[in-house]
Amino acid sequence: MADAPAGPDLLAALRRRTPELLAATEALVEVESPSADRAAVARGAGRVAEVGGRVLGAAPERLDGGGWPALRWRFGTPRVLLLAHLDTVWPLGTVARWPFRVEGDRATGPGVFDMKAGLVQGLFAVAALTSREGVELLVTADEELGSPGSRALVEDAARGAVAALVLEPSAAGALKVGRKGVATYTLCVEGRAAHAGLEPERGANALVELATAVLAAAALARPERGTTVTPTTAAAGSAGNVVPAAARAGLDVRVADVAEQRRVDAALAELAAGRRVVPGTRLTVAGGQNRPPLQPSASAALFARARSLGETLGLGTLAGVSVGGGSDGNFAAALGTPTLDGLGAVGDGAHAEGEHVSVSALAERAALVSALVAGLLGG
Repeated sequence: MADAPAGPDLLAALRRRTPELLAATEALVEVESPSADRAAVARGAGRVAEVGGRVLGAAPERLDGGGWPALRWRFGTPRVLLLAHLDTVWPLGTVARWPFRVEGDRATGPGVFDMKAGLVQGLFAVAALTSREGVELLVTADEELGSPGSRALVEDAARGAVAALVLEPSAAGALKVGRKGVATYTLCVEGRAAHAGLEPERGANALVELATAVLAAAALARPERGTTVTPTTAAAGSAGNVVPAAARAGLDVRVADVAEQRRVDAALAELAAGRRVVPGTRLTVAGGQNRPPLQPSASAALFARARSLGETLGLGTLAGVSVGGGSDGNFAAALGTPTLDGLGAVGDGAHAEGEHVSVSALAERAALVSALVAGLLGG
């Protein structure tokens, strides 16, 4: 049976390690790891392995996450899964103009909030356990892209776990008890080019057809059900005096439940098969579901346990919120594994210039995760 020091003692022990938590966070931030750059994330994985090896006294297993590197620390037969990712949205060169720095209780730097500080907190949480038997920590490198390569690794790990704890950043300190499902689509229209001044009637305007399709797609939103359908990117035409022969637009769809995900998907397929407004054009819809919803029922019991432990640790009453963004926790929850998200850093500014974390909360959240893991392993 695993255990950790009693509440206040555990927190005090980790608070004494705050300088180490900060140094480890800085070490990860200074090695940039944009998701789409395979060489960069490989370097980032090397740094995580180095830092994690020092903290845990054990080297990770190096895995192939569908072309991206992944790391796994596994102690005995896994029962509790910790999920983290090392990739960020920031391009190479960002850290040169925006280096890691600490000002008062705020530490800032590219990727510090989402989610390098949370990854460090997870390492120190596992290190604080009296016994690590039954713990698995999986670190992937393509989460910001939707986990195209590592999804199978996440799902395989989640299937055998009694709980999945996700080290994504908190929402203004609140744990994430629900996440929307995510789907992305591209509306593609094929038309026919013609001279826009001499004989526009001989063309089939793909842009006009796309405009009507985008409006129809956006109308599928149901805010009262938590469903958003947001047109995002668009491109059309080849020159200012040519009827556009091709046009395309991207859609971002977020839903709170599976039924809504299916409704929107079916409606877009029907839109593609329907009659065109502009004769001679053809609409196709590419894409689909990326992440299923993480519904609050998947996290309810774990959140109740976390709130109780928060009180024991002297952290006050923890809040829980549902958010629109997805994470690898969505995959775990969809398999029926109890899943609690947002256990990472306290701070703000994910994916935005100036993202930051609370220095004092590093030890607090590491203690919460450590106590949560110990309790789960203890029954």
